[in-house]
Amino acid sequence: MTKTIAGIQQIGIGVSDVYQARDWYSKYFGYDVAIFDEAAMAALMQRYTDNTPQHRHAILTYNMKGGGGFEIWQYKQRTPVSAAFHLQPGDLGFYACKIKSPDVDKAHADFSHAKLDVLSPVMKAPDGGRYFFMKDPYGNRFQIEQGSKWLLRQKKLTGGSSGLVIGVSDMQRSIDFYKNILGYDHIIYDNTGVFDDWQALDGGGEKYRRALLGHRSPRVGAFSPLLGETRLELVQALDRTPRKIYHDRLWGDLGFIHVCFDIVGMDALRNECAQAGHAFTVDSSDSFDMGEAAGHFGYIEDPDGALIEFVETHKIPMLKKLGWYLNLKKRGQIKPLPRWFFKVMAMTRRFKFQKNNETSSK
Repeated sequence: MTKTIAGIQQIGIGVSDVYQARDWYSKYFGYDVAIFDEAAMAALMQRYTDNTPQHRHAILTYNMKGGGGFEIWQYKQRTPVSAAFHLQPGDLGFYACKIKSPDVDKAHADFSHAKLDVLSPVMKAPDGGRYFFMKDPYGNRFQIEQGSKWLLRQKKLTGGSSGLVIGVSDMQRSIDFYKNILGYDHIIYDNTGVFDDWQALDGGGEKYRRALLGHRSPRVGAFSPLLGETRLELVQALDRTPRKIYHDRLWGDLGFIHVCFDIVGMDALRNECAQAGHAFTVDSSDSFDMGEAAGHFGYIEDPDGALIEFVETHKIPMLKKLGWYLNLKKRGQIKPLPRWFFKVMAMTRRFKFQKNNETSSK
């Protein structure tokens, strides 16, 4: 079997209060459907948690208008640490999460009226796309960009995640990595200079190389209708030596801790990554259990050490009271799920959180 990438399943966000963050992302970004909510020991991630198993609480939520999810992640017996410096574009790792909106101007006006931390006016990217930057209450940067393709018709200011802004140290090496392993084979732009649209950002007046990557072919897979198209903007700082965002910190500390891709064909992907010089650093070895969901996960690092997660989903709950679980091993993982399936998810999972199931090893 060859690998198949269905899209960005979720972006991991390290926070200090998982329920407070859940409620904020639900209220302002429309993330109101939970797939799992459970506390457990992150035993398999010791490579990134100071060689010590760490208790954690995680909630996986989605905006059913369409887009990638959030895995909201909190240490339970350790105070999470923030970066010791102010992040600037080009610092190595995940600088900002992209969120798509049906109306960027209205989102900007409403978020400003709500006195959220809006960092810039609505601006034009080098490809003409309109967007603005903002922060959540925890200091994480979000790029709210214009979107046009949606899964469900819901009256929300935003949909879900549509990609990331990623700081890199060697642009061509990173372009090759994200193209060859993750299928981002379309360079929408690759420009170098001082950019007018970044003047409002800390460090935005410096010289950068910016490359926006997309994928030429639509993603396929069971969850591809929900996850949708995504784009990655790679940023290389040219006027200074960039800092690693997670320098001297642990996975799970405050910020964007990983990006997770929904995939099919884990064995083929593992072999491909090893041959490309990016061998799995974490592997759940067939199946993990996240309380009500199950699958197989693995991690690699991008050329600058940013964590890329892969998840092959085996089972998710639908109507738990009726004992209805979607078994993708039996159903098949490549064919996209029908729209009615996601409508059921939206109706049955909203705000129904299952707490403190001590089951997972991730």
